Amino acid sequence: MKMSSNDFNFLSCTVNVEWKNAQGIVQRKISHKSGCLKLIRNEHRQMFIEITGGKSAPLRLELKSVSVHKKFMNEGKTSIEFKDDRCILYLSNAPPSQLLGFLKTVFIKMTGAKPEQGKSVSLRNQLLSNKPKQYDEISPVTVADLEKVQKKLSRATDTTPSPLSKKRKLQNADEKTSKLRRMYSSSPILNEPLNIKQQAILDACLAGLNIFFTGSAGTGKSYLLKQIIAALPPDVTTATASTGVAACHIGGITLHQFAGIGSGEATIERAFQLASKQATAVIWRKCRHLIIDEISMVDGDYFKKIETIARMVRKNDKPFGGIQLILCGDFFQLPPVRKDNTKKFCFQTPVWEKCIQRYFELTQVHRQNDNTFIDILNKIRVGKVTDEITQKLTSTANQTIEKNGILATRLCSHTNDADIINESKLKELPGESRTFDAQDSDPYSAKQLDQQTPVTGRIVLKVGAQVMLLRNINISAGLVNGARGVIKEFKEDLPVIRMMNNQEYPAKHEKWTVKTAGGAVISRKQIPLKLAWAFSIHKSQGLTLDCVEMSLARVFEAGQAYVALSRAQSLNSLRVLDFRASQVWANPDVLSFYRSLQRRLVESEFIPLGQKFAVRDKVKSQTKKSRPINKKLFM
Repeated sequence: MKMSSNDFNFLSCTVNVEWKNAQGIVQRKISHKSGCLKLIRNEHRQMFIEITGGKSAPLRLELKSVSVHKKFMNEGKTSIEFKDDRCILYLSNAPPSQLLGFLKTVFIKMTGAKPEQGKSVSLRNQLLSNKPKQYDEISPVTVADLEKVQKKLSRATDTTPSPLSKKRKLQNADEKTSKLRRMYSSSPILNEPLNIKQQAILDACLAGLNIFFTGSAGTGKSYLLKQIIAALPPDVTTATASTGVAACHIGGITLHQFAGIGSGEATIERAFQLASKQATAVIWRKCRHLIIDEISMVDGDYFKKIETIARMVRKNDKPFGGIQLILCGDFFQLPPVRKDNTKKFCFQTPVWEKCIQRYFELTQVHRQNDNTFIDILNKIRVGKVTDEITQKLTSTANQTIEKNGILATRLCSHTNDADIINESKLKELPGESRTFDAQDSDPYSAKQLDQQTPVTGRIVLKVGAQVMLLRNINISAGLVNGARGVIKEFKEDLPVIRMMNNQEYPAKHEKWTVKTAGGAVISRKQIPLKLAWAFSIHKSQGLTLDCVEMSLARVFEAGQAYVALSRAQSLNSLRVLDFRASQVWANPDVLSFYRSLQRRLVESEFIPLGQKFAVRDKVKSQTKKSRPINKKLFM
């Protein structure tokens, strides 16, 4: 039984192979900018990595006595040392998820192999075997393969030189289970499979199509984006977002940083001059896949301008200069911000229709489990408020949602209101305040780090302060991004937080890394906390709150009430102080766009059955260097 529809026996990337002598001096080199690796077996069941590229003959390296250096796997880089052959295989620009899957497959197949399969067969024995010489692809990883590996590892760790106590044996068993879980948990082979819509979106991205996918709050748009980013070659893929906070969520940069044309207010001629500077032009020309998250907050005129700049800088008349566009967002949420207070969405520009080839919508909500609440949110998203919805939301005003001494976080329509609440609440607390300053790798990049990391350069705390966790620390223990608590004490100059679930978290400094537009990496170390008595609706995007209170009397944007309400996990964790139906409305242009989008989606359902699978097979065959994708299947 196969574990996944994904095939991790193949890998496309940049390949460099070096052979060294006993003194470590390089004797021979082979390089393939666009190489392909394949896992194969010969007629004697020995395993090899086969490397092909260009017109060169295939190179086969036997998988024995190998060591893998995996420090930079998340960047699509690794090296594999074949000790017996004094050979090192350097891989780069590999899709990170595919690279991880490939290496996991190597590990599982090598560890689960029978002892005789790992032994070299002498040339004499090969000749005497009378077996025809042949190489076959290794079969995908199965449940049976994983069970073999688990048994082997269990037997290896069970061998001890002296008897152990019952308690120690139990501890060792727990450690083994934990190690195995860690070993496979990050593997794409065992990750929870994407649903049909998510897989269709990923397939379209791998087919090279320009796409836009949308979905209501909590449908996993950012999660899917991370899967897409991991499936594309990192050297030619740029992940961006309209805001620094959104860029931080997907490990990218802001769209303005990438474009290099400032605020976008300059003329086309001046913008072209800025984008033509050597450092910026190199970035534009190198990019093959451009990802833009929170596209709803990108101004339409700015989108139109950078599309023109892309064609000019890249000297390519195709839409966006031939760059593949992967756009994500929900136009029913927060709109673009302009100084003149006018709103122009990207879909209102003529270049939108030229650029986008396929549309998708995610509909399965993951943030909330309460179907009644999900139905309320779906109606509010499109500006519909029934008497029943008004009654249900109004009834939350008096419910008690606090527990364990942790107050509800107040969502405010204006950032200044949230700042004032947090400052005044902190001053009201007795006792000494503690100040925590961030450690930045480059002090001159403090402004960028403020924009693109969730932590501030300085945070002041006291015992009793309401705080929110800004990073996943221990998911199984509930120490996740967005979890809230109260500072119980300070130990060794660091805060100890009692969380909503009664877990205690002794805070320590965590590190955030940010890529600049030029590819450099800057970092910030800070405790992963922020004051959580209140914060703005704008800064709550992407968060899930376990206990939230809000006043919607001062909302001033279409979709603002929807964004605020959709942060809550359920009606039972929500308190709306002054709900009025007039506080909810949707932008009429957005409503019109989504009606058109629904028609497109219905039309796309009439693609003949079987073609979506054909596309997936062709995407896979592209990795194997066979015929190109037929993009008309998606049109």
